[in-house]
Amino acid sequence: MPGASGRVLVVDDSEVIRQLIRVNLELEGFEVVTAADGAECLEVVRRVAPDVVTLDVMMPRLDGLRTAARLRAAPETRRLPIAIISACTPADLRRGEAVGVDGYLAKPFDPAELLALVDRLRQLGAAGRAGGFAYGFGVGAPTRRDSAVGEQGAVGESYP
Repeated sequence: MPGASGRVLVVDDSEVIRQLIRVNLELEGFEVVTAADGAECLEVVRRVAPDVVTLDVMMPRLDGLRTAARLRAAPETRRLPIAIISACTPADLRRGEAVGVDGYLAKPFDPAELLALVDRLRQLGAAGRAGGFAYGFGVGAPTRRDSAVGEQGAVGESYP
């Protein structure tokens, strides 16, 4: 994917993971901005206008799923492509689908899968088609066609 471009907001409470993702994306031509948790993400997202946001699930102050729900609730970020990059449980994946996450990558991840996910979401966002959990990447990641995530639908939890 040489020559890929776009701005990615990487949100993870681990500085090591933020830097790992940053380096891999910058090597492929992406501009990367980082945030340490969901609360910081919500402050930064409007200022930097990213093409894609990646979120860890477990973070202090505001977790990734609640952050995704707030991004989906705001008119200016409603269609922003969002990926979860985390070691998630099946329940986390169902909640991610319910709040409108667009993709998932399991930790630990292969850098090539990270690049493929971000580039695909960037392209979908540019086409105005982000806004529904349709696929996953990585070993054991679900897809709508072959997992219970798509079949079970939303769960009864609210994410303000």
